[in-house]
This record gives sequence, structure tokens and C-alpha cells, in this order.
Amino acid sequence: MDTARSLGQRQLRGEEGGMSMKVSTLRLPESMAKKLAAIGRADGLPVSEVLREGIENHITARFSDEEFKERLRKVQQEDRDVLKDLGIED
Repeated sequence: MDTARSLGQRQLRGEEGGMSMKVSTLRLPESMAKKLAAIGRADGLPVSEVLREGIENHITARFSDEEFKERLRKVQQEDRDVLKDLGIED
């Protein structure tokens, strides 16, 4: 068994490090839901786990993208500027 993958899967499920979980609702086209269910069955995983893995991969990819990180920094600075204008933050 791939120990890194199994650790990652436990972390995604919230079984490592006391991670709290937020419940979200996701509406999917039926065709996408069927594909996710088939992937889960083939991998022996619940659909929720397949989704968590996909989301984690997406997050990792975004934060590896320098252009994305620059846009994120710009948005965060704009938010700080608004808070400063409102007198909420120095």
C-alpha cells in the first residue's frame, strides 16, 4: 500500500490531525455524478472522497501557478485597502 497516498486519504477524510469538516452541497449534472460514482466504485472510495481528492488536486495546482498567486495577492491587497478605508484595519 502506498503510505503517502493512504496518509493523504486519511487527512482528506479528517482522520489525521483533528481536521474539522465543513458540510457543503454540490449540484452536478447527472452525467458527471454518474462518472464520479463509477470512479468511486472502481477505486473503492465513496464519491465524497473522490471529490475531496479532486478538490485537493485543484487547490495544489492553483497554488503552484504563479499567475494565480499574483492575482490572489492583488485581491487580498484590495480587500485590505477596503478595510482600511472603512476604518476596520490600520
